[in-house]
Amino acid sequence: MHPIINYFVHQGVPLETVILILMFPIIATIIAFFRQVFGIKAFGIYTPMIVTLAFMAMRINNNNGFSGVKYGTIIFISVIIAGMIARYLLKKLRLLYLPRVAITLTIVSFAILAILVFGGSLQRTGLASVSIFPLLIMIAIVEKFVATQIEKGNRTAVLLALETLMISLVCFYLVGLNIIINMIIYHPWVVLLTIPINFFLGKWTGLRFSEYYRFREVFKGM
Repeated sequence: MHPIINYFVHQGVPLETVILILMFPIIATIIAFFRQVFGIKAFGIYTPMIVTLAFMAMRINNNNGFSGVKYGTIIFISVIIAGMIARYLLKKLRLLYLPRVAITLTIVSFAILAILVFGGSLQRTGLASVSIFPLLIMIAIVEKFVATQIEKGNRTAVLLALETLMISLVCFYLVGLNIIINMIIYHPWVVLLTIPINFFLGKWTGLRFSEYYRFREVFKGM
């Protein structure tokens, strides 16, 4: 363990917390790479980052990487479906935005509670005992999803939600690799390398992979 990591731990900061915080720049850089190079938008950079952290928190809580992904994906999809149903039910009431979101969050909260109880009834203790931190993160996604529905429609909102889930899963698996975790523990300074990488991405002027696919017919005619 690097001396500075050892110092943080001896000061009372849990090692898992130190690792999660140092993972922030790495996760953000991976998301920026997907956005600038592949053209995958998702719900910005913050939402997939916190979803990734929610998956990681579930993995720590269950001491099982697969369970963290499985339960996290179930809850994520359930939140999106509950949000879509809530918006459909409230659409004709013509409520103002904030009260509508508040009611939507209420419906989603009860839906998540029902899923946890259902998981407990099936003896899925890992699902029933998911900690409050990742649950709050998942529920908070609803506001972003509803805002996108209002601005860009259901199709775009669902597509961005799926892209967010995909990027979050990729980030989860990458930062969950033992080589990455050990690198953080023994060489935490490598996190600073994300700064020049993001400078490079910030100067990216080439076409994104999604644009090559989008304009493939144009390239065929050249």
